[in-house]
Amino acid sequence: MSDRPLKLLLIDQDPIFRLGLRAALDTIPDLQVIAEVETDTSALQILAEIAKQDPKQVNLVVLELGNGRTTSQQLGLQFCRQLRALYPNLPVLLFSSVQEQGILLAAKAIGVNGYCVKGIPLSELVVAMREVASGGSYWFVDIKGGNSQSSKLRTQNSSLSFAKIRNNWRLSGIGYIDATLAAVTAQLQVPGLPLLDRAILAGQRRELLASRWLLNKLLSSQQKQQEQQGQFIPDAPPSGLSLSSAIARTDSQQRQMPSLLSPRALQSDLFSSCVTKLQFPLQNVTDVHLEIDILREDKKRELLYLILQKLAEQLDDLRVSQIEINQLYEVKTTLLSDLWQAAITDFFGKFSRVRVGNQDIEIVKYLLQNTEIVQTDILNQIPLVVELFAYLLFQTELRIDNACYPAFSAEAKSQALMILENLLIQVANGVMQPLLNSLADVEVIKQSFYCRQLISTREIERFRNELSWKYRLNSYINEPKAIFESRYVLFVIAPRGIAETSVYAPRNKELAQLSGIPLVVTLILEFRDAIAPRLRSLVSFLGSGIVFILTQVIGRGLGLIGRGILQGIGSVSLTEKNLRRNSDRPK
Repeated sequence: MSDRPLKLLLIDQDPIFRLGLRAALDTIPDLQVIAEVETDTSALQILAEIAKQDPKQVNLVVLELGNGRTTSQQLGLQFCRQLRALYPNLPVLLFSSVQEQGILLAAKAIGVNGYCVKGIPLSELVVAMREVASGGSYWFVDIKGGNSQSSKLRTQNSSLSFAKIRNNWRLSGIGYIDATLAAVTAQLQVPGLPLLDRAILAGQRRELLASRWLLNKLLSSQQKQQEQQGQFIPDAPPSGLSLSSAIARTDSQQRQMPSLLSPRALQSDLFSSCVTKLQFPLQNVTDVHLEIDILREDKKRELLYLILQKLAEQLDDLRVSQIEINQLYEVKTTLLSDLWQAAITDFFGKFSRVRVGNQDIEIVKYLLQNTEIVQTDILNQIPLVVELFAYLLFQTELRIDNACYPAFSAEAKSQALMILENLLIQVANGVMQPLLNSLADVEVIKQSFYCRQLISTREIERFRNELSWKYRLNSYINEPKAIFESRYVLFVIAPRGIAETSVYAPRNKELAQLSGIPLVVTLILEFRDAIAPRLRSLVSFLGSGIVFILTQVIGRGLGLIGRGILQGIGSVSLTEKNLRRNSDRPK
């Protein structure tokens, strides 16, 4: 196999899958995803540009073949023919959910070099990529006999012993349990988790720990016996994790060896965790109205994924430019503005148009006219952006909640993930704000993007009014209060939806700059804090006095009076009975 680095072009229609696969592959040494695109046309354009510069810049194409639809599969085969004709020396690997034997035979006849089905272990996918890129072939299924195989069809030098297979099972099972355990533990750390969900997750964690212990106990005991008999053959690290598990897992080996963890791998690890959390429901469970609440859940998820992808590209550009850490403060505004503009352009389509009255409007061009408003209302208010960029680019430690976390610690990753989620949500709010200001009630937009509950004109206007009140409250009350309390409010993605949390941050400089109504709010808060303890003491003293008077004086007096009345009634009744007896006696 060639020792040259593996550089591949990834083609898949699913943006979520592309992002997740790229995040997983970025952690593999000597493997680089040069580009990942959605359409065949984009792929040909990129290949043409690369061919002009350096034909060796890409040595493998990995593509999906149609996503299960017959028409798309035929178009995919046609694209493979085109690739073979234009670039006969460029290896092609199908990484697809397609499993029809006829389609695979046709792909092989065209000249496709290999095939892997989606869902195989990440380690096996990497082996297939390297095999195909080096000039070999790799077919995950036997397309002649139609029998599925769990290993490649190329010649094997030796077969695995039963002990070695058992060891693979054990390592694979432990790896899967550890990945699931890491995901459950991360969910338990999410702020605002309901008590019932926390109890369920805690139960799952106990079950996973018990399963890991049991698996080690059963298989490792047999393994030790075979080692004593000289039968056991040591094997490679676990390779049974599925691709989805690999994307979701936290790389424990990298945490054990932080000196070997590159900034790109640190970013991939964080982004993989974010991709996993984006699978959670995205319903807003806070009391604060968000601009993205008007979107359907699939569109909301698509927008957040898109922003994450654009952020990854932005970080790559910053690395290429060799920016210094002290320059991040200078370019923060530009970075957020560029990220917002790129998200708007790709989310709505660069040349998308909409009819409003007698005018034919380019959506993106029209929305980008609101840059200054969005910058003031939303983008400039996003906290800890420079800290996040410095963490991802330079592996700096994170100082959050008055604690300092090393870059490679689990705590730093947890804090960085919260900052990243808040950044995605706020930029997404910025994408939707100019649309809601100007094009909220356009029928085409409503049908393409809005959720069913907010599609009527009345509900849209009510939603816009709520947002207007949110801006006023934030400007005059909520933000001054947060500054005075030395904290930042963050929106995070929890298992039950988008939740709200806060972290400590020194904001004395902002506090000194407050004026007008925001300053009055802080003064009222300070006055309330000053008199509240004394007022509570006074109320408590008066309350104790009132209770004493009611219980000891009035209560006892009423009790004595009541007892006297009862005794009097008893005496009267007894006298009446005696009189009746005497009157009934014969004289």
